[in-house]
Amino acid sequence: MSSTTDPPLDIEGAVRARYTEAARAREESLCCPTRYDPALLQAIPREVLERDYGCGDPSARLREGETVLDLGSGAGKICFIASQVVGPRGRVIGVDVNEEMLALARRSTPVVAERVGFANVEFRRGRIQDLALDLDRLDAWLGEHPVGSVERLAHMDAEVARIRREAPLVEADSVDVVVSNCVLNLVRPEDKRRLFGEILRVLRRGGRAVISDIVGDEDVPEHLANDPELWSGCVSGAFREDRFLEAFEEAGFYGIEVVARDAEPWRSVEGIEFRSVTVVAYKGKDGPCIDRRQAVIYKGPFLEVRDDDGHVLRRGARTAVCDKTFAIYSREPYRGHVEPVPPLVLPDLEDSPPFPCNAMGLLRDPRETKGAEHRTTTEARSACAPGADGEGGCC
Repeated sequence: MSSTTDPPLDIEGAVRARYTEAARAREESLCCPTRYDPALLQAIPREVLERDYGCGDPSARLREGETVLDLGSGAGKICFIASQVVGPRGRVIGVDVNEEMLALARRSTPVVAERVGFANVEFRRGRIQDLALDLDRLDAWLGEHPVGSVERLAHMDAEVARIRREAPLVEADSVDVVVSNCVLNLVRPEDKRRLFGEILRVLRRGGRAVISDIVGDEDVPEHLANDPELWSGCVSGAFREDRFLEAFEEAGFYGIEVVARDAEPWRSVEGIEFRSVTVVAYKGKDGPCIDRRQAVIYKGPFLEVRDDDGHVLRRGARTAVCDKTFAIYSREPYRGHVEPVPPLVLPDLEDSPPFPCNAMGLLRDPRETKGAEHRTTTEARSACAPGADGEGGCC
């Protein structure tokens, strides 16, 4: 146990040292058993596969043509899997701070490209909690402008600001999916809020984060948090499971969902269980609330639910929503849980008033959706006639 006179733990130094060695030789204790599609592994060099230190498979939730950013890409295994999933129309960017890992990933890139028949992967050096600062670019500048005085330090600070502004490592609103595999727990506690903000910044509106990480079922006590071996081993920096989800929420994500959770812990330390989870979270709930006479019907099974903006949906009720929320509910992860009820005639945006999104559980009268003057009478469809979707009739 540390005392009040002990120096603060150098978390980044402990992580850097351990993963530098893990890039040179496989370390079994960093591995959390995970199954990947064997067909996607065939193109990846063995030395990359042997230095995989993940705890999940976020690449399983990618789609063709997407631009993907992998945080803490290490030797590149998830990037090389993702490149095959997104295909030649897609793009994959790996970011890591460890030079040994980056060297391994970069020399493997042309090998994988030749085997799959296309090149769509690149690796960049940076800290995942600061995705604007290109460390290779800064290193090149420092080679020509050594910092040997306080005055030169000020010049370096100015160059750092210029790089972030004019040549960011990853631009804002530039990627469809941010993935990470057992890396967020390696970031210092004081940097974690910034980390989630950076993930949100680089995602396009409607984009998503797919994060696999190790979480604990209890808070990590101080004496474990000060253990460099446990820090670099993905234990001391693990979020408590519920606070992991809260971190996405506080950053501004919506539709946050645990899509995979290991029933058995990967490891227990002093009775605290550490296990792998994979979380998907979406960007794009910000913006004005406009009333265009739209509604949704929550299909159940719960009596009622509340979303990230405080909207309460009661099972079977026509709940009024704004135009922005209607669009969100029409996409994943909500569309399987609600039935959208669009207006018979969609009002123009410029003619639509603000929607009171702070009024929870506001219902929409069917006449408001159809229009007050709607008086159409129709004959019953034949039981054998196809419906509008081409499927069978009402019987």
